[in-house]
Amino acid sequence: MSKKIKTILVDDHKMFREGLSFLLSKSKTIEVIAEAENGKEFLQLLENNKPDVVLMDINMPKMNGIEATEIALLKNPDLKIIALSMNGDEAYYYKMIHAGAKGFVLKQAGSEELEEAIETVMAGNNFFSPELMKNIIMNMAKAKKVESKSETKYIKLTDRENETLQLICTGISIKEIATQLFISPRTVEGHKARIMEKLGASNSSNLIILAIKYKLIEI
Repeated sequence: MSKKIKTILVDDHKMFREGLSFLLSKSKTIEVIAEAENGKEFLQLLENNKPDVVLMDINMPKMNGIEATEIALLKNPDLKIIALSMNGDEAYYYKMIHAGAKGFVLKQAGSEELEEAIETVMAGNNFFSPELMKNIIMNMAKAKKVESKSETKYIKLTDRENETLQLICTGISIKEIATQLFISPRTVEGHKARIMEKLGASNSSNLIILAIKYKLIEI
């Protein structure tokens, strides 16, 4: 049997953690090795535990998920962190992505989606809950200068690429985008391919996360 994915749960609500732990206890691929009720407690756990994945709440007392994510990844850059989100947390998405989160899952997600998210980030990809994609309200920017701790990056999209990206981020299909823009699905695929190349995205979820990271969309 393959090795289970070691997971730590970080959330300030004990009942929620217990429910999440119970859901994941039924998984054949995931093992919950520890729990923490805030960022500080989580960082202390890292001294004696080596998780593969962390399910991290965003809003917590003492130390929030954003700060805890930044510090944890400085200590262990290979750690995969998935943000646990509630509707209304959209304003924090960019900060969590900039901190290094690889995925976002709604707190009311079922066990199947949780397992999919954990397995997806373990495989080196990003995961963005489909429901979250639909809930994000976005304003496009044609080109923005993005500064981070390590780089300054410029992304320049054409007007049509901006329109295509905005619609991709709403979660609708290529065919629906083509209908709205009065172009063929093949042309939409071409725009999407060029956008992904400019951003260095590997899939649609990764594209959305990078679009937020590079401030091509604002939440």
